[in-house]
Amino acid sequence: MSGPAGFLAAFAHALAAMTLYAAGHPARERAIDDAFRELRDLQDAAPHPLFTFLGDEIVFGNLPLRELKAWDWSRRLAQAGIQRLEFAEPVTREEFEAFLDEVLARLTLSTIDTSEARQVRRSSIRFGSVGVKGDAEVAGQPVATATISYSLREEADTVRWFQDEAQAKGVVPLTEAEAVVRSLSIAMHGGQQIVIPLLQLKEFDQYTTTHSMNVAVLSMALAEYLGLAARDVRGFGIAGLLHDIGKVKIPIEVLTKPGRFTDEERALMNQHPAEGARIILRSKEALDLPAVVAYEHHIMLNGGGYPALRFGRECHRASKLVHVCDVYDALRTNRPYREAWSQDKTLAYLEERAGTEFDPELVRAFVRMMRQWEPQLAVMTDERAAVPAAAGPGTAGA
Repeated sequence: MSGPAGFLAAFAHALAAMTLYAAGHPARERAIDDAFRELRDLQDAAPHPLFTFLGDEIVFGNLPLRELKAWDWSRRLAQAGIQRLEFAEPVTREEFEAFLDEVLARLTLSTIDTSEARQVRRSSIRFGSVGVKGDAEVAGQPVATATISYSLREEADTVRWFQDEAQAKGVVPLTEAEAVVRSLSIAMHGGQQIVIPLLQLKEFDQYTTTHSMNVAVLSMALAEYLGLAARDVRGFGIAGLLHDIGKVKIPIEVLTKPGRFTDEERALMNQHPAEGARIILRSKEALDLPAVVAYEHHIMLNGGGYPALRFGRECHRASKLVHVCDVYDALRTNRPYREAWSQDKTLAYLEERAGTEFDPELVRAFVRMMRQWEPQLAVMTDERAAVPAAAGPGTAGA
């Protein structure tokens, strides 16, 4: 095992050895040497390695480390307030050992008071609680995560890339979709309270990139609000992110038309759920839930909507949840043919249609969540800044 996984394995072995042996013991020194050597080798390939620990999940940069799935130390580090670890530049062996001492102190003191742990003064090793990209404890000093200081631009670029891949090749790259959802999850869990980062762009987004990201965030927020397990929350997030992938098959002039659709154009638009399900099912990965949601997310509770069902049946709960989030974000965003609705008007519409178009239980939970968490909405633009939600909704298409 080498690379990021090899470093983490040696890192954990060094921490274990430090709990068993006193300073200067050959076994302790050998374990620290091994971990330091793995770090140096890693930095030769990736000069600024960045790890994120999310419960049982580990992300290196923007990609999950599948070979360390359910790594025991990931949850322990996260619980000790070390959810993010970055080596900004090469460090000496002495500095690395001091860092390991700090980590060990946090692991052993985390149930008492981590403020008593010794501080690492080397600013090139950054670690701490996950906020959003760029937020971590620097040299052991906490950084506020109450505001969002980045724009999710890289994530939006990734979504555009895999939409282009879906259009050109007819398949979805699951690894990149998972990486975007994990990044959105990191952005949501800044500080002590959840943050709902909704994205807006200055230009109308013909392929609904920002809308898809917003629906992913809202779907994860609602799933978490309902008490679903972390794995299910991310599963719903991927389904939300991919719900409109079928629109890559719709001509741009139809997607961006400012006026009312003709019957032929409406028929084209109504094909996107089935097209999306086909694209997802043609992918190499197992994406059954996102395929179901892509197909069902425009079907109403009373059987209306599209595609028309030959025989009435109940849609998957994820489809009904994404449907609520989809319509909310669509109404809250500016479109070529209408201005965005206010939050109050949008929530009132959902409540009015509960029981016919939407699942009443999900609408009640969504409205409670949005009213309770309204101060924690952060609307991000394509600039590197965030503004309060009241300053305006996004501009993505639905």
